[in-house]
Amino acid sequence: MAILGSILKQAIGLRKAMPRISKNAYKIQTRTLRRLLSRAEYTAFGEQYNFSKLLNEKDLVHAFQNAVPTHDYNKIFRRWWYRSLNGEPFICWPGKVKYFALSSGTSEASSKQIPVTKDMIRAIRRASMKQILAQSHYNLPQEHFERGILMLGGSTHLNFNGTYFEGDLSGITASNLPFWFQHFYKPGRRISRERDWTAKLDDIVQNAKNWDISTICGVPAWIQILFERIIEHYNVKTIHDIWPNLTIYVHGGVALAPYKSGFDKLVARPLIYMETYLASEGFIAYHDNPNSEGMRMVIGNGIFFEFVPFNENNFGADGNLKEHVEAFSIADVQEGVEYALLMSTCSGAWRYLIGDTIKFTSVERQEIIITGRTKHFLSLCGEHLSQDNMNRAIELVANELIIDIKEFSVVGIPYSSLFAHKWYIGTDDVVDATVLKEKLDEHLKTLNDDYRVERIAALKEVLVEILPTSVFYAWMEQKGKMGAQNKFPRVMKNKHLAEWELFLKDRKK
Repeated sequence: MAILGSILKQAIGLRKAMPRISKNAYKIQTRTLRRLLSRAEYTAFGEQYNFSKLLNEKDLVHAFQNAVPTHDYNKIFRRWWYRSLNGEPFICWPGKVKYFALSSGTSEASSKQIPVTKDMIRAIRRASMKQILAQSHYNLPQEHFERGILMLGGSTHLNFNGTYFEGDLSGITASNLPFWFQHFYKPGRRISRERDWTAKLDDIVQNAKNWDISTICGVPAWIQILFERIIEHYNVKTIHDIWPNLTIYVHGGVALAPYKSGFDKLVARPLIYMETYLASEGFIAYHDNPNSEGMRMVIGNGIFFEFVPFNENNFGADGNLKEHVEAFSIADVQEGVEYALLMSTCSGAWRYLIGDTIKFTSVERQEIIITGRTKHFLSLCGEHLSQDNMNRAIELVANELIIDIKEFSVVGIPYSSLFAHKWYIGTDDVVDATVLKEKLDEHLKTLNDDYRVERIAALKEVLVEILPTSVFYAWMEQKGKMGAQNKFPRVMKNKHLAEWELFLKDRKK
């Protein structure tokens, strides 16, 4: 391991010494699209939309946009992906699809099955290595690269359904790790195969004292729970009493901000936080600059991106994409504008709405932040409350009241003849609900002008119900969503909301 760590450290040092090459992002993306169309030219999808003809067009991007329709999950699955699921080859990508990733299902009532091809697995490996090399921007000793990396992910013991394997993307990628990385990888093959999430956490806690961990990866809520369990089990003050060399936390899945105050209580010294944007559909971006808020998009690695302005012209009130939308390439985006992502990938997704919304913090460096989900926003009466607004307000309230808010969700409800927002706040600290409500409301008014205006008009009330954190996790367990990639929905609508209200009613009984 020491030899591998030394080689890795040298490779990172060489990258730091090399001058950064300025490239044209649009050219890179156009080249990526051409490669995708060429590879999928003789698939069923490619023949349907005449990829052979598109490849001869001078303006490839616009020709592609005019020829191929946009897709959400239901549209592409019902027409195309189900055939790959049944074992048919050459549907949306060459060959058979061996793996399907089960998404966390935060926007819909059930998980989705996303194809993961061998080409995508290789693309994810390449992007992961780029993020490791991004540590050249931090002054880290060689010993850091000789220590373990704990990846709190799904089971590598995938379900086999006769023609394909399925599981969390983290489990699929962990089961395909390169041989040299096995030296660093924790919790190791045996524990990583465990399907029972509680049993997996138990095993990690029991073995924690035997590992020298420098980097940890995972969704904030579950990492925080793991830290708390380790600290309690060994009767120590902080996680650094067990892992004194823990330096980097690679996080993703949800915004870190609401969890930040909780993490600060569990560590002896600040960690380096590196955000990663790895979805079931592909590796989209990663944080590579300690002086920047945004994540660098991975623009030349098997994914062609389009950006749809997240507004009423392109999306309905339910967050669904309209039939004819305005989609920009990376050459035409602007900083500060909220976009929904369309992706065409080496897993056979074509002009596919991933469901996330982003903003560019730097067009020149292709740096973005995630602002929320197309269906995780509230606009009952024009308040246009985004998930980014919610996360920031919760962070400010938690800091001001010196409490730890681990989970939250908000719903829009009728109120008298108008509307109200009801917040469910998960904290184990003692706090006055009225005080929390007033501070939350005031912060949202500051963060969002539309919200401030509607609080005078149609949005007549804000309601807050404080619940123990365990209630949120009990609901997830009941839904079968205990696991690495599962997150509690920040906005409750439709079926999710009905199930949540019924669950709370039964608990009160």
